[in-house]
Amino acid sequence: MVQGGKKKWFFITADYAFGHALEKVATGVIKDNGGEVVGGVRAPLGTTDFSSYILQAQSSGADVIALANAGTDMVNALKTAAEFGVTETTDVAGLLVFTPNAQALDPEIAGGMKLTTGFYWDMDDQTRAWSKRYSARMDGKIPAMPHAGAYSSTMHYLKAVEAAGTDESKAVMAKMKEMPVEDFFSRNGYLRKDGRMVHDMLQVRIKTAAERKDKNDIFAIEKVIKGDDAFMKMADGGCEFALAK
Repeated sequence: MVQGGKKKWFFITADYAFGHALEKVATGVIKDNGGEVVGGVRAPLGTTDFSSYILQAQSSGADVIALANAGTDMVNALKTAAEFGVTETTDVAGLLVFTPNAQALDPEIAGGMKLTTGFYWDMDDQTRAWSKRYSARMDGKIPAMPHAGAYSSTMHYLKAVEAAGTDESKAVMAKMKEMPVEDFFSRNGYLRKDGRMVHDMLQVRIKTAAERKDKNDIFAIEKVIKGDDAFMKMADGGCEFALAK
């Protein structure tokens, strides 16, 4: 989004360790890409009235309001932004929003919100085929990134056991890092020396009510973010084990 011209950001952050960490990481990405943080406020966990925070964000002149929160706090902040008409003039970015969260939101409120995910069930034939199997076992529910990621990682482990001819942990881990991770979930994926799973990510936009074909038609994919761009560089992570010669 910064590279696309959205340079000025304002944070509404959950005021505890999770929110602080989310804001810190996002701030680093924004600045590294030539953007700036023009302001921010911290709201206590469980805040129900976000009016003052949204008004501060609106008056900041920001191009993007970043919601560094989750769950009910994120929903309440977004609802307030919609009620004040802020979503009509300013982009709102959710920093941690899973598919069920987005599906549960009223599209009249959430439509247009941007977020990042590693998986969307309706991306292509591979994702649709696996998601159909998942839904058949889960009473018609569609899968989210954690469901697909857990399945993918388990299968990668089992393939590594098969390739190593043993379940001895060091041999299996070596195979897991040697083998690429290319499946319905992971595109251009690989397991780094420090244990980080790197793979392509998706920038998506929550569809408006008018755009949707049915209740499961939630996201419009706007951009594929290459894994090496999406994840922190190994050298920046400070892992002494991974960087040891």
